[in-house]
Amino acid sequence: MESMLKTIGSWLFLIGILIAVIVGLIVGANWYTDAQGYVALILTVLGFIVGVLSFLAVGTITQERVPTFLIAALMLVGIGAAGSTNWFENLEVIGPYFTSIAGMLAVFVAPAAGILAIRAIWDAGKSEEIEKVLPKMPVVK
Repeated sequence: MESMLKTIGSWLFLIGILIAVIVGLIVGANWYTDAQGYVALILTVLGFIVGVLSFLAVGTITQERVPTFLIAALMLVGIGAAGSTNWFENLEVIGPYFTSIAGMLAVFVAPAAGILAIRAIWDAGKSEEIEKVLPKMPVVK
């Protein structure tokens, strides 16, 4: 069961990244219709599922990769937020593509980053007294 969930988590992560990049290219080229909100919802749900699976230590983001993932997610969310200022869109040719791809990737990784940030805060703040009452989070290597 655990290996099946790990496989599902890996595929959902890959699918989320691919959808974000493809939709980012479409939006950057101004080929989109009103479906952008629906795609953002799908990416948010996929990011949430990836985050929950990783929180339970059966996803693609292992405990050793959490700091790297959180830093990368912070950078993507920051770039996505900076893209909303239209500064990047002033760049010729690549600006709109960069802005929309970064924005879609930020929509995908933000829920997973939020969930894993909660776990990181929990792991950093728990004491030995808490560990006696609550079991440790599973660690998959």
